[in-house]
Amino acid sequence: MKLSVLGGGGVRIPTFVRAVLASRPGAFDEICLFEPDATRRATTARLAAEVAGVLGQPGVVTVTADAAEAFTGADYIFSAIRVGGDRGRVIDEQAALRRGIVGQETTGPGGCAMGLRTIPVVLSYCDLLRQCSPDAVLINFTNPAGLITQAISAQGKVRAVGVCDTPSGTIADLAAFAGAHGAQAAGAAGRWAGRVVARYGGLNHLGWITSFEVDGRELIGDLIGRFDELQQVNQHLAAFDADMIRRVGAIPTEYVYYYYDPRRYVDDVARAGSSRGQDVLGLNEELLTVIGKAFADGDVHSAWSAYARLLGIRRDTYMKTDMQGASGQAEARAARAAAGSVPIEAEELGGYEGLAMRVIDGLAGRGASDVIVNMRNGGALDFLDPTDIVEVPARVDADGLSQTDVADLPGSARALVLAVKEYERGIVEAAMTGNASLAAVALAQHPLVPGISAARELIADYIELHGEHLAYLR
Repeated sequence: MKLSVLGGGGVRIPTFVRAVLASRPGAFDEICLFEPDATRRATTARLAAEVAGVLGQPGVVTVTADAAEAFTGADYIFSAIRVGGDRGRVIDEQAALRRGIVGQETTGPGGCAMGLRTIPVVLSYCDLLRQCSPDAVLINFTNPAGLITQAISAQGKVRAVGVCDTPSGTIADLAAFAGAHGAQAAGAAGRWAGRVVARYGGLNHLGWITSFEVDGRELIGDLIGRFDELQQVNQHLAAFDADMIRRVGAIPTEYVYYYYDPRRYVDDVARAGSSRGQDVLGLNEELLTVIGKAFADGDVHSAWSAYARLLGIRRDTYMKTDMQGASGQAEARAARAAAGSVPIEAEELGGYEGLAMRVIDGLAGRGASDVIVNMRNGGALDFLDPTDIVEVPARVDADGLSQTDVADLPGSARALVLAVKEYERGIVEAAMTGNASLAAVALAQHPLVPGISAARELIADYIELHGEHLAYLR
């Protein structure tokens, strides 16, 4: 079986490859990393390939700059690309922040610009994939994951499912808080060895948990009532207003913060003096430099240690700029330095790589799993169109995906989902037709954008600043 990775030089790909090889030895005859950027082929992609040798599977990981070579013979495609790179993300964020609007890579104007840059590129890859391996399944992690999956579904040329580990991470945190942390996770939809069942629903980066049962006992009311306590141990929920959560009557995932308190976010970024995109740009540039130097001066082990330290700093500072008004990098660097070198060794398969592998395992007949994925709505959220892409729990097995435990969302959550989905439909149409005016109208419908005048200004800025990546919009 062949797994190919679009964006094979991404900074998280060595971790992904290590986890897959360590947890599924022999599952893939080849893991092919497609990466058009020469620097990333020589650093992160090379690191992933050499890790395979350390784990006793030399030659399993290949690297190519030829998409057709990567796609030919592939059974599964993992897509994790960033059109315009980290600098594109900074442009996306800053254009919005200058206007006092949320500037975040997947949400609001930033997500719009990223989607408009990305959709034509992803769809061109889907055209090629259809020619090279028409039966392959594309597992989309490219952000904004729901919006990109919506475009792939609208094109209709390949089988695709979108993945994001945010919902399952939130459910795992709730399970630990509720005292269910001793149970073994059986899947990403909130099922732990029959003990915990959670109902979840929404869109990617806009979802809520409305029910949380432990051993058949409903605890959602208790969790909401103790939300202040939960915030003290969960940094991803710490910035929410507890009274608002109690009024809504459901527990949101962390990205809902940008909708519930946009002014606090804008103020915190201003206080921090840089956006998360600027923080990540600096960290990633440093990461590529240190990997290159480590390979020049040493071997794969020194390269891995340098890589793991910086990736750990990035992970440790996730959302701190957005929610705390400071990146926390100094503290994270000190903690990682004190921890010492990081060896290449097997770790538990978790996060987005774990979710992707559960989807692959299920579809390949290697064991069914409960997952939360981005897929066609059908009738799961009855206030949306059947063809809309939604983020819902599903059972994945050799027969495909079947929805389970979908939340009945509160009215306020439905209103947000309806508005954002209307925006997403418009952005997909604008990207597929090259219509700049439609893109502005769609963006104006986003809850975080203050009307059509601001939306037109933003689209004009993005077209100018992103140059060739948005030149197709007329």
